[in-house]
Amino acid sequence: MAEMENLVILDIGSNSVRMAINQISNDGSYREIKRIKSDSRLSEGMGKAKILQKDAMERTIKSLADFKRIYLKYNAKKVIGIATAAVRQAKNQDVFLKDVQQRIGIKLQVLSGTEEAYYDYLGVINRLGAENCLILDIGGASCELIRVSHGQSKNLTSIPIGAVNLTERYHLEDAISGANLFNAQFNIRKLYAKIKWLSRSYHQPLVLLGGANRTLARINRKRQHMTRIDAIHGYHLTAEQVNRTYLNLLRGNVNQRRQIQGLENDRADIIVGGLLPLIVLMDRVDAKKVLFSESGVREGIITEYVEKNYNVQLDK
Repeated sequence: MAEMENLVILDIGSNSVRMAINQISNDGSYREIKRIKSDSRLSEGMGKAKILQKDAMERTIKSLADFKRIYLKYNAKKVIGIATAAVRQAKNQDVFLKDVQQRIGIKLQVLSGTEEAYYDYLGVINRLGAENCLILDIGGASCELIRVSHGQSKNLTSIPIGAVNLTERYHLEDAISGANLFNAQFNIRKLYAKIKWLSRSYHQPLVLLGGANRTLARINRKRQHMTRIDAIHGYHLTAEQVNRTYLNLLRGNVNQRRQIQGLENDRADIIVGGLLPLIVLMDRVDAKKVLFSESGVREGIITEYVEKNYNVQLDK
């Protein structure tokens, strides 16, 4: 039997912390054998000052400690820890990074917005194989946009808006006023207007990543009575279906949103803010359909790791 290596990836996002354990074979092929998520909301309350809050840091480190107890059983040779927008933007990131190193024993790599976008691209292109598209990854505190032409990444951009910070800034957690919604849309449009290359993605299919987008897929799969609502890879929706779902989310307050099947309880307060970057982008590039990818940053990192350590060139 060929030797197997277990690779652990810890992904510290703004809304959730995830762990993926992948088993890599000698030929460089890999499969996920364990995946866990904890909604620790690291970016909660960061506000304009961009300071990570004590409680949020504590929740996140506690989740990492829980993960460590699990991954130690898998005898992993390598643990890669990455942090994205919340830590990237935080004025006090050094405090958090030091705490993680002391208490968990791992040195986190803080990805720049461009690096995050690039790993998104690697993850999507290897597993979904979309040749010409616009990738949108909506996280808790940032969005990554990638223009893919003939399978190559032509533009990589990260903007500092996401499900948690948009929700907090424009008060989108409960019943939503027209003025707050308009103000949020207006400001997102201004951000998109600064991304000059977006006009070259006109009418391109959108490939969607991130928690808010996954929820959008789940709600629709549930509505269509699909048995495996989490099997979203390659699933697609028309712009009309996306807009209709969003309208439905806007109609209620947070308790009414919690009743929507396929929407996780702990995401009901940030889902409207979380989908806004998509709604505004669809309009901006006149997208007719969206496609969901289960692979993103973590798969991009595995791809790179395998290429470097197994002398394997994966398709891109």
